[in-house]
Amino acid sequence: MQKQIIQRNERVEEVFHLFIKHIQNFLKEAKLNHEEYTNFVNWADRLGKKGELPLYADVFLETHVLRAMYTDKPGTQPSLLGPYFIEGSPLVESRPGEPLVLTQRPDEAGEVLYFKGSVSNTDGMPLGNIRVEMWQNDNTGKYSAFDSDAPRYNLRGHFDTDENGNFEVKTIVPLPYSIPTDGPTGEFLEYMDQHPMRPAHLHLMFEAEGHETLITQVFFEGDEWLETDVADGVRTELLTTLEDKDDHKEASLNFFMRPK
Repeated sequence: MQKQIIQRNERVEEVFHLFIKHIQNFLKEAKLNHEEYTNFVNWADRLGKKGELPLYADVFLETHVLRAMYTDKPGTQPSLLGPYFIEGSPLVESRPGEPLVLTQRPDEAGEVLYFKGSVSNTDGMPLGNIRVEMWQNDNTGKYSAFDSDAPRYNLRGHFDTDENGNFEVKTIVPLPYSIPTDGPTGEFLEYMDQHPMRPAHLHLMFEAEGHETLITQVFFEGDEWLETDVADGVRTELLTTLEDKDDHKEASLNFFMRPK
């Protein structure tokens, strides 16, 4: 078998040396002993073997990365991609005069939600005919394709904004839910005396030529877990109000994409 030739990557080298520099300062400040270091390595090994590394990174690390990158930049603040995104969602097609309907079972349980949005660039110019990906949990708090009996792409789909950058989707109101707690991630939560709950939210991903892809979440005012979201993914500008109508809820939010 021919050995794969890997070329030197100066960026990897640069980041690694920077990491070592800061980890040395961290170790001095934390005053870890070797037993504590070994315990951490063993725990991280179990995290990987359990397949929870993406979960742990999404919940406990990504939000800090995003805040460092985007807090002082214009445009809608990103939030977590989350561990429950999957590729290949179906196209949700519109009918004249009717909202888009997110893929769902004929007897989908839950309170009906009409969610409206508009997409513009940071100068306020509408971004028409751009791709939007949307996904959420169901009335049991579970995501399709992950420990759920629902079809693989239930409550998932992609669609385009109209020529004015607007869209409206008929779906159900998502629920707060607990992240998995039966593995090393749950063990970590116990060490931190931290609950495992996330507030209810919608996931959205926007893609437009000449703009940074925007991955974000929409939260709802009044949710009991907003202030203590285990993933610290809530941003004030991502909050919206669930308005009561005769037989459904309505909510809306405007999104602003950054140019590349």
